[in-house]
Amino acid sequence: MKNWGFKVLIGVLFVTLAFGGMAMAQTAKQAKEPAKAAAKKAMDMAIIVVDLQGDFTKAKKGSLAVEGTDDAYVKSVTDATAKLKAAGFPIYATQDWHPATHASFAANHQGKKPFDVIKLHGKDQVLWPPHCVQNTPGAEILLDKKLFKAVVKKGMDAQFDSYSGFQDDGGKKTDMDKILKKAGIKKVVVYGIATDYCVKATAIDAAAAGYKVIMVKNLSKGVAPETSAKALDEMKAKGITVIEDLDIAKIKGM
Repeated sequence: MKNWGFKVLIGVLFVTLAFGGMAMAQTAKQAKEPAKAAAKKAMDMAIIVVDLQGDFTKAKKGSLAVEGTDDAYVKSVTDATAKLKAAGFPIYATQDWHPATHASFAANHQGKKPFDVIKLHGKDQVLWPPHCVQNTPGAEILLDKKLFKAVVKKGMDAQFDSYSGFQDDGGKKTDMDKILKKAGIKKVVVYGIATDYCVKATAIDAAAAGYKVIMVKNLSKGVAPETSAKALDEMKAKGITVIEDLDIAKIKGM
């Protein structure tokens, strides 16, 4: 009887421990589920940093430096991008990567100077100073490349400009849409240089490709106040959400 009673006691203890362990495992699983859901939600949203390259900044005395792109601006973009990375967002970048013979360079048109406008393939083309020429210091991205899951180069066809990170002016697609779709991205946050050209074109093409788009105004700088204001209106008209400052909690809820 004593042995039988001892065996019963051991059995009761085993069952208690087993059920207790299962309950604890279930509780731990339930606790992890909201975190997994939050991570999944964050992962369907990506960041696109547009053309943060030396030639577009005052900080590097670039050949096509945009107003307001001093060291403080570059630091603000660097810090914001690092915070987004730490919060779990995948980060992508665009990079102007022109051949020296690019048709948008004024130097490649006799008698023309920077900011003249010509017709190119039936469209108005602003002529720029040579900038972001392949394998030159001015073409380098100023942020740590370890931040990025991928860098999408654009403007490599000498005959077509390419403001958008999704396609050039001739309609040739970059890898951006394919990369984002493969990663399951449905929403993008866009900022960088310049508001009225490459940021606008990238944001509008992202919206046209079916992404929900958020543009961060104060992490972007434009070539001119008038064209930048018009660009913001154009983006809003395309259903793009324009926010003044980066608010990670806010964009996670979008």
